[in-house]
Amino acid sequence: MIQLQILSGKRAGSDVVVSDFPFVVGRADADLQLDDAGVWERHFQMEFRRAEGFHFTTQPDALTLLNGERAQSGFLRNGDLIELGSIQLRFWLARSRQKTLQACEALTWTGLFALFAVQIGLIWWLLH
Repeated sequence: MIQLQILSGKRAGSDVVVSDFPFVVGRADADLQLDDAGVWERHFQMEFRRAEGFHFTTQPDALTLLNGERAQSGFLRNGDLIELGSIQLRFWLARSRQKTLQACEALTWTGLFALFAVQIGLIWWLLH
């Protein structure tokens, strides 16, 4: 559903795809574990609110910057930069994946072929 691109710190260059919410970013007890300087145990939490979008809430004394400005909570938009301690994360909407339709397509073509065969059989029967 979303993708967090880790831009700095020990895990710089890696991406994390998130589909289960609420999602906690922090240290050992968190969903995304970052043990870099300035990161709290449960630094911030993201949740999906169907009518509003992706919302984050920071622990009361934890410092989090959203696009360079201090923020305790707010809504995330595609491309936002989140900074916590020495870590920078880029928030992206993840690419959607289309379900494979091979089985349905094969069944449809088989049904069309069977219908065609029945029509040819009926035409042959009517002509003889």
